[in-house]
Amino acid sequence: MTDKAAVGRDTFNQVILPVYAPAQFIPVKGKGSRVWDQQGKEYVDFAGGIAVTALGHCHPALVAALQQQGETLWHVSNVFTNEPALRLAQKLIDATFAERVFFANSGAEANEAAFKLARYYASHRHSPYKSKIIAFHNAFHGRTLFTVSVGGQPKYSDGFGPKPADIVHVPYNDLDAVKAVIDDHTCAIVVEPIQGEGGVTPADPAFLQGLRALCDEHQALLVFDEVQSGMGRSGKLFSYMNYGVTPDILTTAKALGGGFPVSAMLTTHEIASAMTVGTHGTTYGGNPLACAVAEAALDTINTPAVLAGIEERRQHFLQALEAINQKYQVFKEVRGMGLLIGAELNDAYRGKARDILMAAAAHGLMLLNAGPDVMRLAPSLVIEFDDIKEGMARLEKAIATVISA
Repeated sequence: MTDKAAVGRDTFNQVILPVYAPAQFIPVKGKGSRVWDQQGKEYVDFAGGIAVTALGHCHPALVAALQQQGETLWHVSNVFTNEPALRLAQKLIDATFAERVFFANSGAEANEAAFKLARYYASHRHSPYKSKIIAFHNAFHGRTLFTVSVGGQPKYSDGFGPKPADIVHVPYNDLDAVKAVIDDHTCAIVVEPIQGEGGVTPADPAFLQGLRALCDEHQALLVFDEVQSGMGRSGKLFSYMNYGVTPDILTTAKALGGGFPVSAMLTTHEIASAMTVGTHGTTYGGNPLACAVAEAALDTINTPAVLAGIEERRQHFLQALEAINQKYQVFKEVRGMGLLIGAELNDAYRGKARDILMAAAAHGLMLLNAGPDVMRLAPSLVIEFDDIKEGMARLEKAIATVISA
């Protein structure tokens, strides 16, 4: 048995597949929006585990749910159902357009299920040739071969052999481009209401409304990937609620479990009815432990107090970013929705997002990027205002060091 104290950042280079480039420090403890590393150094967390720890670290309601369910029942497989899964499904249905839920373990799995459902539904309700999926440049939908192929970033999908066919990519927020490729062989349009990995870019309302109309016209399904933008991140429980556009299928993950791996695909009775026993499945999906934690997260996030506080916190971030920008002229644009914030760097600092991330870490701040030119903030939805103030002060110091380098 390896002694806990015997592992460090160098161990990573020896034992983990070299697909990540993690920070040089190792977080070992978190509470709220503060994190401590192996050396006891404290950090303010504006990364939120990539929009996952939406209630901060070790939120009491989630810890209690985990402990209680952890002493009761962890796993039974989908040969049996379980109470936490049924309660969580009912609450998601009550809170959204949905009438049916499928649980999985990650955003990629939820999207995989969504894309398979869209193809299967079209094949069985319309025609086996109705299989075209329209997606968007710079989209990100996961890392399975199907989801990474639907995602519009070839750097993630090239080199893995033949990709699934009949997937077309067009520019985001360009309705005319969609009109040029949609036809009666189209089974689905897949879109993030707010592109996350692609640069924190919200959809134009007219764009999403136009996609809805095109799908209705061509008997295609509108699939919203809300893996990152859902569960309160935009200021509403799901970001489709900001647009007044209802999808046929919606996926959610990340913040759904507040840090515990769980995801869900939501749809209607009519679309779900295309599936039968055995057409799709997962061993762990909907396990009692994950669903108990997710139920606690949903109960906490889907409250007027938490949802109303998101926009107030956003304004604190925007004001602080504006003050930094007035001093250093580092940002070209600040965009996003709710507490998913993207700050695009000026031309003079293009490509330096990771430099700022590393400088921020040195100053005790955990940040994200969304490509080489965009700083991304995805903090806890209940982050304390003092933590925002302290974190932004640390960010200003980090930016000053990068600019003067």
